[in-house]
Amino acid sequence: MAPTPDRDTRILAFANQKGGVGKTTTAINLATALAADYRVLLIDLDPQGNASTGLGIARQDRAAGSYALLVEDGKLADLVRPTAIPNLSILPADPDLAGAEVELVGLEDRERRLAAGLKAGAEVLSGFDFVFLDCPPSLGLITLNALVAAQGVIVPLQTEFFALEGISQITRTIDRVRRALNPRLALDGIVLTMVDRRNNLSELVANDVRGFFKDKVYETVIPRNVRVSEAPSHGLPVLLYDFRSPGAQAHIKLAAEFLKRERARVPAR
Repeated sequence: MAPTPDRDTRILAFANQKGGVGKTTTAINLATALAADYRVLLIDLDPQGNASTGLGIARQDRAAGSYALLVEDGKLADLVRPTAIPNLSILPADPDLAGAEVELVGLEDRERRLAAGLKAGAEVLSGFDFVFLDCPPSLGLITLNALVAAQGVIVPLQTEFFALEGISQITRTIDRVRRALNPRLALDGIVLTMVDRRNNLSELVANDVRGFFKDKVYETVIPRNVRVSEAPSHGLPVLLYDFRSPGAQAHIKLAAEFLKRERARVPAR
């Protein structure tokens, strides 16, 4: 087991209010790449349950999961389950999660339910180096819970026309949450996804994002690649579905850059 970049468990939310930007794909494949050397927990907070599907957990097999943690005060130890990938565990999205947005409204400390559940499961959490929170494509109460529980946010961003409008909205939300609810929250990075080098617009958007957010934007980009799209239908991350594909290799590079950033974030002791 490689040494962790930080002795404490790192909790990171993968968030973008726009759907179809590769958010879940980035979370699954970065988690898989890191699991080669680190212990990773992926918490599926999206009612669509795509992260659970992408790691081979069928809907009928999910049982209690993130809904139980958020709404029913379920215990983390009872809800976390292993995946077929060594060192990678998942808290799946159970079918009831679709109703959580409505049910959370009437609960006490509604925006802190996830943070409280993770704190109560601190002993379980300490067994992981990284916890990834895969958020729904909205800025509702479930995403707010993730932002309150997380230390940082990674924003997967498709290089297309509306990207800059979307990124400004999520960064404003991060700022508000930092001021009002979670002072430790930071924008950890922006990952450019579905990049088509043949498309001039894709390059222009990438340049605009880099020009505005500077080193917050990862150097590694995830290319548009059919193997990445095919992998979830087989219940596999693309790293296991087709290791040699450009999409898989890009996620391996992303993991290396992620760890380099993590080491830079934690001063040498």
